[in-house]
Amino acid sequence: MAWTAAVVQIAPQKANVSANLERIGEAILRCAAEGADLVVFPEAALTGYFLEGGVIEVALSCEELGRRLATVAGTLPKPVDVILGYYEARDGLVYNSATHFALEPGSAQPIHTHRKYFLPTYGVFDEERFVARGTEIRAYDSRFGRMATLICEDVWHSITPMIAALKGAQTIVTIAASPARGFQESKPRSLQTYHRILQGMAEEHGVWALLSMLVGFEGGKGFTGGSLVVDPFGEVAGEGPVGEEHILYARIEPEAVLVARQQAPLLADLAGVLEDIIQELQSSEDELCPPR
Repeated sequence: MAWTAAVVQIAPQKANVSANLERIGEAILRCAAEGADLVVFPEAALTGYFLEGGVIEVALSCEELGRRLATVAGTLPKPVDVILGYYEARDGLVYNSATHFALEPGSAQPIHTHRKYFLPTYGVFDEERFVARGTEIRAYDSRFGRMATLICEDVWHSITPMIAALKGAQTIVTIAASPARGFQESKPRSLQTYHRILQGMAEEHGVWALLSMLVGFEGGKGFTGGSLVVDPFGEVAGEGPVGEEHILYARIEPEAVLVARQQAPLLADLAGVLEDIIQELQSSEDELCPPR
């Protein structure tokens, strides 16, 4: 059955959890009233991204976030799911996380939490100093079918969406906080790369690919916006504007996954040779060496 995604571009107030939660709640209510079934917010939408050691002060447990989310979205006109990026407190550590919640009036039930797998620590990024790394790439069941969630740099490594697709994901949601880099053209070069990655990922694995991008400025760094929805054939189904807040709506047709995978059975081909690939990687004849 088809469903509607609302991909939100939002500019949070840095470290102001309460104010950002109020705006997130307002966006959820608006999207639900306008027919959305799933509302997706960007990486670190709850607090802003560049907090460094300040992540400790704003991190919330998944359970506490769910309680507060249920409060700000308490007048929902219908059930709606939400994927939200935030700094998560768990077992004495802080993670850069995304949780998928199922919201009904007065409740927010967590369905799945993804903790960022690849932490960039180069250029303007210094994540590995301040947050712990996630250790799993999982697919999970939702009322929209089997899904997976990735965060920012996760999707720049082709192995992560590959794992998600092999584990059964038919929709892969990526949330990101990407500072704009490369302004020689109308669209920042960094955003062009994201769009190219998403289209290639969707076409190769026959999945719906959703990308929610942070906007606004932090410390002189501007986040791009330019959210995206790509169908399982690699065609753009919707694109958000660059550099401004926006809600991108897209109709998701699950049947398109089956058609795309029948026309180009690349994922089935990959699954068929997976054992040989694993053996190649474990071979003692050619050791894997990281680039220097």
